[in-house]
Amino acid sequence: MISMNIIATLRTCYTDKFGVPRQSGLVPSAWGVVEFEPAYRRMEAVRGIEQFSHLWLITQFHLVTEEPTSLTVRPPRLGGNERRGVFATRSPFRPNRLTLSVVKLDRVELEGDAAPRLFVSGVDLVDGTPILDIKPYVRFADSLPDAHSGFADEAPQRLPVRWDCDSSVPDEVRVIIDQSLALQPQPAYHDDEAREYATEIAGWRVRWAATLAGACVKSCEWVG
Repeated sequence: MISMNIIATLRTCYTDKFGVPRQSGLVPSAWGVVEFEPAYRRMEAVRGIEQFSHLWLITQFHLVTEEPTSLTVRPPRLGGNERRGVFATRSPFRPNRLTLSVVKLDRVELEGDAAPRLFVSGVDLVDGTPILDIKPYVRFADSLPDAHSGFADEAPQRLPVRWDCDSSVPDEVRVIIDQSLALQPQPAYHDDEAREYATEIAGWRVRWAATLAGACVKSCEWVG
């Protein structure tokens, strides 16, 4: 039996699973804060980490509670209509629900009762995600320019985002919303332009419709 300790919790701008980017780095403005558990909340644990621009986060899809009933999944990149083996995808519906994300390390907080804390960006994880390990991203070993990636060889297409509502949303949050909705987070098999979707980002409840021309924000209200 393998047991693992949760070393930290990731606080992010994404309260809902729906709307979270499907890969890290796709929404550069999406922020996160690594808050260590008391046993690991020690300065020596992060000594030298500021010398690295990016980090690997090994985490768990803690909101996926149902047990997998199949070893195949329907990747959104294939329109949700074709099946692939779970180990040939990055689907959250996998045996141990583990995930691997690269995030940008923006700064290290070394003062205060919660220190040390790591402020990161480019996250693709929901608020409250448990972190099982952290490793520095090493460019010469982790970047393979000659690699090929099957059906996911190219970055997803980004569509324009139009706001059809007045909102007092701060500029820094609007950037996150725009970058998130541009990636078309709705199910690929939905094609009803009258259908509206909703999610919560950085305390703002966003409603939008997905059209062939892009995303259309219908409302954006502060919910805290």
